Amino acid sequence: MTSTSTRRVIAAAVGALLALTTAGCVSSGGGGGSGGAGASGQAGGNAWATATDAAGGGGMDALVAEAKKEGALNVIALPPDWANYGAMLDAFKAKYGLTINSANPEGSSQDEINAVQQLGTQDRAPDVLDLGQSFANSNVALFAPYKVATWDSIPAANKEANGAWVNDYGGYVSIGCNAKLVATCPKTLADLTKPEYKGQVALNGDPTQAASAFAGIWAGALANGGSLQDISPGVKWWGEVAKSGNLLKIDPTPATIQSGQTPIVLDWDYLNVTETEKNKASFDWQVNVPSDGLFAQYYAQAVNKNAPHPAAARLWQEFLYSDEGQNLWLAGKARPVRLDAMTQAGTADKALTAALPPVQGEPQFPTQAETDAAQQVVAQTWASATA
Repeated sequence: MTSTSTRRVIAAAVGALLALTTAGCVSSGGGGGSGGAGASGQAGGNAWATATDAAGGGGMDALVAEAKKEGALNVIALPPDWANYGAMLDAFKAKYGLTINSANPEGSSQDEINAVQQLGTQDRAPDVLDLGQSFANSNVALFAPYKVATWDSIPAANKEANGAWVNDYGGYVSIGCNAKLVATCPKTLADLTKPEYKGQVALNGDPTQAASAFAGIWAGALANGGSLQDISPGVKWWGEVAKSGNLLKIDPTPATIQSGQTPIVLDWDYLNVTETEKNKASFDWQVNVPSDGLFAQYYAQAVNKNAPHPAAARLWQEFLYSDEGQNLWLAGKARPVRLDAMTQAGTADKALTAALPPVQGEPQFPTQAETDAAQQVVAQTWASATA
């Protein structure tokens, strides 16, 4: 929801839309190959450059020892205020004592891929990537397959079969609402058409560019007779919301929320819930996940096959998918990919889980082909529908 977060959402690519349960879009083929030269002059012969799991490199103790020897981890496009990444990076640094080189924290998924391609085997190349799903699907050849220790507790649909990419955290389309200014906060998409919400409803960005806004259009389609094969009812419905005067042509920010300029905002639930905490001293920012247009998104992690710090890259993955790492994402109000398994095992933080907005029903999720087709429809019709 911050300016950084908005850029991150745009960067994530509107094609990165998946379910948060047991369904997803799994690409075919595996990444892999040898690692590049590391910061300590290590060549691709380093066992960790090709290890596809911890055992393949000698075990977790050996992984930690080699990562500490490498001494650093290169990350890219990780805003510290996005899904608790600041705390995640600090915890990893404190736990293992590595230096973290964070490049272009406000960058996009495309910036990440560009860096991998342009920097090649240089020491400045990213070790690890956090990508929108469409970028993960289309760049598998750049990644090193790796299966973390908790691999079996990650749903099969949320990972590439060989470990080239793995979903990490995500959220649902939600409705945030300033209860101080809005007498009755909307709980469904259908509610947003009510006359009482005139001049109050905002999408987080332009749906032709921003993933969260695009998801809002698809949610609108699902709530109004559309489908994953047909997003056009969503465009039409939002056009009607715009023509009624309910839709604001303002991109929401913390400032517009605090000032009351955008009293109702559609955005990912983990961003809306963050606003609840920020503003609780001033007003009640209520968050509801609409059951009539349930839609969700995951991001994906990957290891650069030419990672200059191959052991540190894999240790980072182990940390992210450990109970500790997954709970840190949970603390950021995002839904970690292992949440169901951890809840069953009793290792998910119960208080943090309880703080998430409740969800009713099964989320809808598109294939890559459906996403590509929907993007074209929105690009061609959104401006005229909402003029």
